[in-house]
Amino acid sequence: MRGWSFPVCLFLLWGAVGAVAAREEAVPGEQEGVLERARSGLRAGTEWLASGIDGWFGDRPFSDGGKVSGRVRLKTLWRQDEGFKGGLRFRARLELPNLKERSYLFVGQDNERELVTDRPEEFSREQQLLAESRREDQTFFAGLGYAVRERVDLRLGVRGGYKLYAQARYRKRWKLSEHDRLEFIETLFWTVRDRIGSTTALNYEHAWSPTLALRWRTAGTISKRTDGLAWSSALGVFKSFGDERLLAVEAVVNGESESHVRVHEYGLRVTWREALHQDWLIGETVIGHYWPRREDDSERKRSWAAGFALEMLF
Repeated sequence: MRGWSFPVCLFLLWGAVGAVAAREEAVPGEQEGVLERARSGLRAGTEWLASGIDGWFGDRPFSDGGKVSGRVRLKTLWRQDEGFKGGLRFRARLELPNLKERSYLFVGQDNERELVTDRPEEFSREQQLLAESRREDQTFFAGLGYAVRERVDLRLGVRGGYKLYAQARYRKRWKLSEHDRLEFIETLFWTVRDRIGSTTALNYEHAWSPTLALRWRTAGTISKRTDGLAWSSALGVFKSFGDERLLAVEAVVNGESESHVRVHEYGLRVTWREALHQDWLIGETVIGHYWPRREDDSERKRSWAAGFALEMLF
């Protein structure tokens, strides 16, 4: 377990507790596969945790409206200029019947900066095939969320054990035509170090057919810790082959508006995503070719990269 954080070990422990509970509740003689038992264990363990927390707020049984959902994601990454890296992320949402309606708890482990700024997943370091330090970049988090209305979410959480952060997220979708969609997401966030910051995301999609679409996605974050606007953009074609299989080819670029090198990196990436078992075990392979340039580089470099992720939904 060397190098693993205590919260991850704790999460795996409650998954093991859940696996025992799920096994005891199984019909005698019923044979479940290893994957099914692992998923049942994660769900049962998360429900056990949620039920215990729910008891702090009242006497209403967890079975009366309680619900959990989440994902565990194992990843490995190779990049020509950085070598091999691996990691684990997980997130869980706990809806507790003894909390007020529209309130929920959340818990997990993820990239600290992306968590705080509410950076869209398609622009995460993982999706951009950039290495992360488990010790410096990854953090355990937990908190309380409240859905004010259908489009507004408020969140107050802690990360790294004691560091507070707060978020207010607004989401709005428009159907521009029969084939065109536009989504706008605005998140205001607060930390002691950032003060007030914001992340703005725009997602546009044009559907040529039910299985073929053009998507343009862009996001920008500004705070006390960014050099102006930290921005990312991706334009690509997405092709669905049914049965939870998807192929994407995208051109991507990112940078900071007031940095010495305003365009940090641009490149091409190809993503293949498919369900490996039913609809809850997902495999994802990403291959990219990039032209990065750091501030101390005299010229732009070239780098191949590849990543693989295995995601279990529960």
